[in-house]
Amino acid sequence: MTEALPPLSFDDTPVRLVDALSLIARSYKPATAVEESPVNSAGWRILADDVVAPISVPPADNSALDGYAFRHADLSEGGRGATRLDVVGTSAAGHPYPYAIRSGEAVRIFTGAVMPAGSDTVAAQEETDIRGRSVTIPGGLRAGENRRVAGEDIAAGSVTLSAGERLGPAAIGLLASLGLGTVATRLPLRVAVFSTGDELCDGVAALRPGAIYDSNRPVLLAMLAGLHIGTTDLGILPDDRETIRARLGDAARDHDAVICTAGMSVGDEDHVKAAVAGLGGLDFWSVAIKPGRPVAVGHIADTPFFGLPGNPVAMVVTFAMIVRPALLRLAGAKPQEPRRFPVTADFSMSRRPGKREFLRCTLHDDGSRLLARRFARNGAGILSSVAGSEGLLELAETMVDIAPGMTLPFIPFSALGL
Repeated sequence: MTEALPPLSFDDTPVRLVDALSLIARSYKPATAVEESPVNSAGWRILADDVVAPISVPPADNSALDGYAFRHADLSEGGRGATRLDVVGTSAAGHPYPYAIRSGEAVRIFTGAVMPAGSDTVAAQEETDIRGRSVTIPGGLRAGENRRVAGEDIAAGSVTLSAGERLGPAAIGLLASLGLGTVATRLPLRVAVFSTGDELCDGVAALRPGAIYDSNRPVLLAMLAGLHIGTTDLGILPDDRETIRARLGDAARDHDAVICTAGMSVGDEDHVKAAVAGLGGLDFWSVAIKPGRPVAVGHIADTPFFGLPGNPVAMVVTFAMIVRPALLRLAGAKPQEPRRFPVTADFSMSRRPGKREFLRCTLHDDGSRLLARRFARNGAGILSSVAGSEGLLELAETMVDIAPGMTLPFIPFSALGL
């Protein structure tokens, strides 16, 4: 859900990207219910509550390798000299040695087996000398060597995972290691997806004169799948205001968010913005970002609405930089800025200031640094500039001239789920 906020200005001045993201951060809250999910099937769900460890992992001190457990205090010359000890038993994984070790004794131990009471150090099997029922421990071992202490992975009572974390494979393993059968997670977000425009054709249909195949909707559906968000593909909307109004209203009643591509400019056939304003409201519809100025954020009744540009590259960039963080907040995920890495520009260009610009770039290594090379064709409609690049080079609003050797922030597509 969203909290009602005063809308930003609707004059022709675009909203700064930082202000658009600030409004999203203030107003978007988790929109889905919480349920108990079996841990074994909770992969990629978003954690609803903190997980406090009911036990320590490991629950007891254990051996890091196959060898012999003993008391370090029994070693001769303070541990510097070799020492012969009596082997009095065995500790195997799941079958601990049941007695406490006494002075002068050692226990054969296997990887993962519980350390016998009284022992504190393990000598690796290949470093010892076995003769009958005695073992020679070499000098030079530190106290506690090759011993895993109880709780060194997870301490009982600690917050193991925090609300808002995505449960990837390692997180699922942590939950399983705590003996948890279920975990509180958010239900997946449900998003309705439209394209708009009489010129659009689905890929399964023959291309009409004057038409183009719709690439935006398939790209958008794939980006949403990468966020593990449930989608409903509602097809292509015609350039008819009443039809758009009716279908957007129906979609908003059954989904947690609605996303539409194209129809957000000010042309005579761009009806989406007006339809949304009539059904609910728009917080903003123009952002000082390149590519992607005509991007809208608002609501249809109480359902968040996102309107993306029709140009495919602009659609990808505005989804990644504006809609993605909004959807993650609605899904209950922790807010997380995409990680930026410093790289060195390997090109020159001049630009008009005033917009935050994202250039599609590839990286190459000159032996001492990563160089960013601009994709040869950078138009907002050239989708191959995304497919052929590795990420986005970010240019601040005030930048005018970019020269080779300048250090600039680079966002890899992997950090954006692309």
